[in-house]
Amino acid sequence: MTSLQKTQLICKILSSKKAKGIVYLAVEDKTSLCDYFVICGGSSKTQVKAIAENLEEKLEKEHQITPRRAEGLREGRWAVLDYADVIVHVFGDEERDFYNLERLWEDGKNLVRYED
Repeated sequence: MTSLQKTQLICKILSSKKAKGIVYLAVEDKTSLCDYFVICGGSSKTQVKAIAENLEEKLEKEHQITPRRAEGLREGRWAVLDYADVIVHVFGDEERDFYNLERLWEDGKNLVRYED
């Protein structure tokens, strides 16, 4: 599976759990951390946690893909799942506005808004 295919699969899973404002950014030319950032939001701490946990569970059970690292699941304000070539950020509304990762990493050509 290519990085782009994994990114699109992740977006589809996030969408199925009603994540808000799903975008992905191609960052392979900007950082050595990964190829893509996926960013989405949840309306509450409970939803942020549920979105992240659902993604982790579906990728592992259905595709045998496990994160190298997962952070923030417990607090439910901002969860990060590191899948090596794709890093997923699930934000609460306030945290997404504050960190505004789209603005930090997009150059006008590398941001894609995901829609089913």
